[in-house]
Amino acid sequence: MIRVERKITEKAKKAIESLQKAKSKNNTYNTQEVNVALKEMFHGKCYICENKEITSYQIEHLFSHHEDKDLKYDWSNLFLACAHCNNIKRDKYEPIIDCTKENVDQLIAFRKKGYFGTEEELIFESLDCREETINTQKLLKEVYYGSTPQKKMEAKILRRTLRKEISKFKEYVREYQEAEDEEKEDLKYLLKQQLGDSSPFAAFKRWLIRDNKEAYPELLIYINMQ
Repeated sequence: MIRVERKITEKAKKAIESLQKAKSKNNTYNTQEVNVALKEMFHGKCYICENKEITSYQIEHLFSHHEDKDLKYDWSNLFLACAHCNNIKRDKYEPIIDCTKENVDQLIAFRKKGYFGTEEELIFESLDCREETINTQKLLKEVYYGSTPQKKMEAKILRRTLRKEISKFKEYVREYQEAEDEEKEDLKYLLKQQLGDSSPFAAFKRWLIRDNKEAYPELLIYINMQ
């Protein structure tokens, strides 16, 4: 979970217009324009788990609307989520951090401990004591581990996808570490992309660099740019 800028693009303008029309007629907020704009804004990722391998996109309300029309059709209250995360969050964890306004990966540390052959563990550490931060931490833990038999199975698949992505990222970092000077620039560009907003599981990747900043101080700039 990282910060995502809610830019007013042409697609966003069309989404807002479609929401205004839907609100006036009490129609669904789940319009084609809204879906297209949300997918653009969130780079095709679920805003909570950051997975890009999604088979079911859903429109999620940061604050549950409970048929409050202002909240129901408010563009700033609509987020792109996968079915797994949306079904877990509902209104159980409100309020959570608004990732369009705050840098979530600076408020929560995202760490993956262990490796193949040992017991692996995902750790979400709150770095402040606000209610929003604590609720977001708890939500992330349930997203990645589940609390019901079905959600535990879904969470296992999510962790497997994360593991593959982090292993790939670590290999890029090793290649960068071992590269000759003339090769480093190309690998720096690749790592910049891997640490960017559109990259899956970017929060975990950024914390790998933060936790190893003595070894890779020059890569911190790609995190601070976000």
